[in-house]
Amino acid sequence: MSSPMIHPLGEAALVLDAGVSAQTRLLAMGYLAERKSNRPFQLIPGVGNITMRFNPLQLASSEALVLLQSLWAQAETVSLPPPRQFEIPVVYGGAAGPDLALVAEHCQLSEAAVIEAHASPWYDVLCIGFLPGFPYLAGLPTALHTPRRSVPRHQVATGAVGIGGAQTGIYPCPSPGGWQLIGQTSVNLFDPTRAEPCLLRAGDQLRFVPQEA
Repeated sequence: MSSPMIHPLGEAALVLDAGVSAQTRLLAMGYLAERKSNRPFQLIPGVGNITMRFNPLQLASSEALVLLQSLWAQAETVSLPPPRQFEIPVVYGGAAGPDLALVAEHCQLSEAAVIEAHASPWYDVLCIGFLPGFPYLAGLPTALHTPRRSVPRHQVATGAVGIGGAQTGIYPCPSPGGWQLIGQTSVNLFDPTRAEPCLLRAGDQLRFVPQEA
């Protein structure tokens, strides 16, 4: 694997770009960092990248760069623990999934076939972002890739399950959104009162389980 690109993000962060093919190694960097006590930095995983945030009064940028490069090198041989797995119940179609028919038409499938295909794979959680608790997922079947809406909705309901291009995801709270909504779940992905507010984290896996309304 070629060396990743590292560039500054302001005066208190560095971004290491390695591409989606290196996602497991990026997660291993986070796994290593979590085991360092009193670390003067924070690692935030993204899709194909990882950001190191640090306090420049505690850690010089040159020192942060050396730390980031060291974690990248060490992560090559790290074995991650088995992923946590979640089953997410979803009511598909109807008021819960107003765009299911549109997705079916675009993909030239029946609505039942869209549901079956969407609920078949285990999805990898690449990172959490956009909204607190929003999972970016890998694994949407190619047959279900559907463009985002040309005009986003002003508000999407909590728990809405949508497709946007080559990805699927779950809205953890009310928000504007342009993804095609095919269902809704009652699972609470974000609760600020919990010890760990976000239900999911990078490296987890989930699958969708169809439910009756």
